[in-house]
Amino acid sequence: MKNSNKDFKKFSSRAGYRERARRELLKIVEETNVGTKAAKIKFQDLTYSRKQSSGKDIYSEGIFSEASGGYGFVHIEGEAKDVFIPESNVADAIDGDKVKVRYHKFLSHLGEEKTEGRILEVIEYGRKTIIGTVENDVVRIHKRRMNRLYLIPDDGKINRKIYIRNPELAKPEDKVMARLIRSDVYSYTLEAEILSNFGKSGTKDANYLSILAECEIDTEFTKEELSAAEAAASEKIECDGRVVRDEIIFTIDSASAKDLDDAISLKTDSDGNYILGVHIADVSHYIKEKTTLDRLVMARGTSVYFTDKVVPMLPKALSNGACSLNPGEKKYTLSAIIKLDKNGNITSCDIEPSVIVSKIKGIYSEINAIFEERADKNVTEKYSECIPTLLKMHKLYEILSEKSQKRGYVELDSPEAEILLDESGAPIDIIRRERGDAEKMIEQFMLAANEAVATLLLKRSIPCVFRVHEAPPGDKFSEFLNYAHNLGFNTDYINSEKCEPRDLARLIEEAKSRGIGEAVSYACLRSMAKAEYSEIHKSHFGLGIENYCHFTSPIRRLSDLATHRIIHKVIFEGKPAEKYKGYAKRAAAAASSGEIRALNAERRIENLYKVIYMKEKIGEVFPAMISSVTAFGVFAMLENTCEGLIPISTIEGNFVYDEKNISLRNEKSVIRIGDKVRVRLEEADMTRGKLRFSLVGNEQQD
Repeated sequence: MKNSNKDFKKFSSRAGYRERARRELLKIVEETNVGTKAAKIKFQDLTYSRKQSSGKDIYSEGIFSEASGGYGFVHIEGEAKDVFIPESNVADAIDGDKVKVRYHKFLSHLGEEKTEGRILEVIEYGRKTIIGTVENDVVRIHKRRMNRLYLIPDDGKINRKIYIRNPELAKPEDKVMARLIRSDVYSYTLEAEILSNFGKSGTKDANYLSILAECEIDTEFTKEELSAAEAAASEKIECDGRVVRDEIIFTIDSASAKDLDDAISLKTDSDGNYILGVHIADVSHYIKEKTTLDRLVMARGTSVYFTDKVVPMLPKALSNGACSLNPGEKKYTLSAIIKLDKNGNITSCDIEPSVIVSKIKGIYSEINAIFEERADKNVTEKYSECIPTLLKMHKLYEILSEKSQKRGYVELDSPEAEILLDESGAPIDIIRRERGDAEKMIEQFMLAANEAVATLLLKRSIPCVFRVHEAPPGDKFSEFLNYAHNLGFNTDYINSEKCEPRDLARLIEEAKSRGIGEAVSYACLRSMAKAEYSEIHKSHFGLGIENYCHFTSPIRRLSDLATHRIIHKVIFEGKPAEKYKGYAKRAAAAASSGEIRALNAERRIENLYKVIYMKEKIGEVFPAMISSVTAFGVFAMLENTCEGLIPISTIEGNFVYDEKNISLRNEKSVIRIGDKVRVRLEEADMTRGKLRFSLVGNEQQD
């Protein structure tokens, strides 16, 4: 927190009075012991008064987003600002519904354009199911008091009692999934039918299962799917029509990995150029078109990696068996043979169906020990045949890494958590995951293979499932640049409308050198577009690569499997490329959808374990870093990557939100992303997977 008297005086003239009014009303509410929901506080009513209408009523359609206070906003495609809907005008809409809205625009006395509207009707129901905790309620029916069960949604955006029609399937404090029952007739009361009962809401198992259900993660395979996988896996390996590769080939992965889908080899020619072999499990050989297994991978889209287990895209007979490049076993592969010059530039790429035998299962930690010249006798003996190749690979890695930095690979400094579990599956520690050269080397080799394959397919006009990443949106990126400028960075060389990856990478590296790489990376990440899959060729901004696809993980990703199938059909079997354009489009959409579900589930399960671990530490004080700033408070991250909210209402000093500079300010100080503070853990909410902190002071205070 830094002194900012001058900056605040400029800012407070616009926002200070609004915050004071809001806080005064909150103070009255608290003193009279009346909850804010019961008081029906309309915060927007405190922030402006109407001055001038800008026209007649406007009719439109959009998606309703409900706030915890009962009011909400309607997002209308093409409109810069969402339409504010007071609680009294919400009608029977709930969060996620597509609605018809009537609204008008007007100017506040500050000259700011505002909107306010009324929901006229629900056009399409958004939510079909809801997850929450069952509670008991006493209701009066025909002058009789009766007990009735209702549902408290986990998602605080739905602020109505949801009465349960089939109460025999649950009891109070159970966590359940229920189907919402909506009536065409307006009714403030919602009803639901229980579909699944996960058990007591305060337990790990109930919350774990509810996350899987809500994110639509199917953990089981049908008998038909298992039988199809076992039949395919039992096929005998035949070498006819394939290149049998007999050079030194091996896999490198974590010690716990069982789905080994990529192996590598490396040679040099007489001119010192590199010939990198990236040999990928030929999963498409086993997954035929329009079969049970083909429908399975289209439905799942990806494997899901949780703290305590993996939910594979394919049954284990394939993922850990026939398709896994286990050492000493013949395996079908697609080999990308990539030629690179001494500077790491890709000069050619050939793809061939092959059969390989991996020499060893390389382990990241062991190979890092070799690279760092601290390997013991057992490790050196295990890798004796591969060490000369490994050292040559490390040299190529350094060349490729330097090349990545020069072209503008945006390597955000964002920490990953490694959650350590005891024998019972309970979290006992959380540490930051460290990556050594072995992990980074494999990453660079896979990047090279993905780029080379995408370039080859593009040149030959063959359909492909591209991995694309748009440049940052101009408005959000301008906010980030303003934030970076306020931290003292020179951003004049960065064009907010057409940012070059190398310019952004330069800024991130400068932030790392100043010790605030994580803070700047977090702010940058929030300004960037999301990577996705597409059948349409576009560049990958974050990697600084013009042509890019996913080719290297077909055991766990539909995108890679689809690209493999297209290669087989068009290049090896001579089928017309045009025939597979539609398939590439369908696969890209399914892969993107599956990835979103998986990432959401992985994040929430990780947060669940973090909350369970931190629950025993309520009341303790920790050093932390401010990782995000919002109008309702700031988020603080601990050294172990656990993150929680510090509500603005709990911070002493009458702070207000400065949207332009992404900070909280008062007359004496400012709270920014990257500030080092001390926080006390106040709450660990297992149901929502969230932590709540209070601000104790800055890190230097005793």
